[in-house]
Formats: sequence, C-alpha cells, structure tokens
Amino acid sequence: MLKRMATESGIETPSADDLVRIDRARKGKKLSNADWVSGTDPEAMIAKMKDGTTRLAYKPEHAVDLDTGAVVAAEIHPADEGDTTTLPGTLEAAAANLASVDRAPATAEPAELVADKGYHSRAVLKDLDGGVWKTRIAEPQRKSFSRWHGDTEARDAVYANRNRLRSAVGKAAMRKRAEIVERSFAHTLERGMRRTWLRGRENVHKRYLIHVAGHNLGILMRHLIGVGTPREAAARGRVLLFVVHSERFWRCSSSLSLTPTAVATSPSSSSPSPPTRHDHNGYIVNGLLRKCS
Repeated sequence: MLKRMATESGIETPSADDLVRIDRARKGKKLSNADWVSGTDPEAMIAKMKDGTTRLAYKPEHAVDLDTGAVVAAEIHPADEGDTTTLPGTLEAAAANLASVDRAPATAEPAELVADKGYHSRAVLKDLDGGVWKTRIAEPQRKSFSRWHGDTEARDAVYANRNRLRSAVGKAAMRKRAEIVERSFAHTLERGMRRTWLRGRENVHKRYLIHVAGHNLGILMRHLIGVGTPREAAARGRVLLFVVHSERFWRCSSSLSLTPTAVATSPSSSSPSPPTRHDHNGYIVNGLLRKCS
C-alpha cells in the first residue's frame, strides 16, 4: 500500500525512508484487525504492547496449580480476545487435564479459581457461581455504585466473590498467584517463546506446550533430586565427586584442616535462582502486516 501511495505521489523507486515518511504523513491512520491482516500468518492478530507499540501476536494463558506451581493448562488464544472471553476455554482445558489424573473439580468439592481483575465481569461470575470453580477474582475499583436492574443472580455472585476475596484465605491466594503464576510466564516466554517464527495458532500452541512441559519437568526434578535444571544437576554432581575424593584424601592425610562436611555443605553458585517477578506483555510476537483487500 505504501509503495502504491509513493508511486501516486511521483516517487517511482521509493526507499525505506520514503516509505516511513509517507506512512507518518498519511491521514486516517489506524491499526485494526478489521482492516489489516498478516501476510505470513493470518491467524496472528494485532496486539498493543505495554510500551505502546503494536505487534502481530498470540495470547498465551496459563492455569497453574498454586500448591505445586505446575502449569495445569496452557492455551494459545487470538490476541484480540479479552480475558473474560478466553477464560472458559482455559478452564475447560484445565478440567480435562485434571480429569485425566482423577483430580477433576466437582460441584461437591469445587476447586479454587484465583485470577486478576482482568477476568472480573458479571457474566463470568454468574456463570461460574455454584459450579465446579469457587471464584476469587480480583475486583476492579468502581467509580460509581453498581446497578443490577433486577439481576439478583449476578448481584449474589459478585458479592459472594467479593467476600471470599476479602478473607484471609483470599488475600493469601492472591499473593501466591502474583508470585507463582507470573513466574510460569517468565520461565516460558523468556526462554525462547517471547518471539516465534512459526505460522498458525495450532503450530504455535504445540511449540508452547513443549516449553511448558520443560517448566513442569523442572518442578518435578527440583522435588525429586533438589535441582531444577540439567546444568545445576551436573554442577552438583561435580561437587559431590569432589567431596568423595576429598574424603578419601582426608583419610590419608592427617594435616588436612578442611573437613568433608564443610565441603559438602558449601552452596553451589553455578545456577541463579528463578525470578519471582516479571513485567511481561503477555503476548507472543509473530508476523508482518498487509492491507486487507
């Protein structure tokens, strides 16, 4: 489109600087998924980053077990869909994965659903009220009083969620959500999934699941052997080998002052601790734009 505009303005062979200048000067400029589509991946949608820029992206969403930190479900949604729209699909995937290990939530024993204020809406709370999920969804601050217009079911669901959120259990759950859920995004996105060159949401989802499986495997390794990465395991193996050899040397020499116990208890500094906070955009960047015909 910019090349066509350059030709109409009398520039036969426009340079990159000419195209940038024409793009800045054109009127009525806007980026909308209704007007623009990716020339390489039509399923990638325009998303706004936290720094104000726009990218073609996908939206990852995690369902995380707050007791263990394991990712129960990891879905890839279109970037132009809001949190309240994508929540049912993620909950359905989480329930199916839990059912495969006989841990599916039930109405008699509902599972706790802790989420940030982006997932708060009357429709969501009304649909989940009395079901298999007990909501503790953060409520955004309102500038005015809520008017229910006779919708008593939505009112009761919102008030019940508010009461659960204000309890000591709800406050502790929100603190754990901020630490554990955000950490799962940091580990997955910052280790190769912040940007992708794959095409199609299904292909991106397959690759994303591999990274999430690595995250869960690290949690399992840390639980079983005390280390979460192969590099850290190899480093500790070398330390253990050094302890064995030093103990053998200590038995043969009476002048050695460093005991094997002191060597064994020395901390390993080969692997940094995992991050607990990460300010992420929450999108996987992909693709280039072209104008819809």
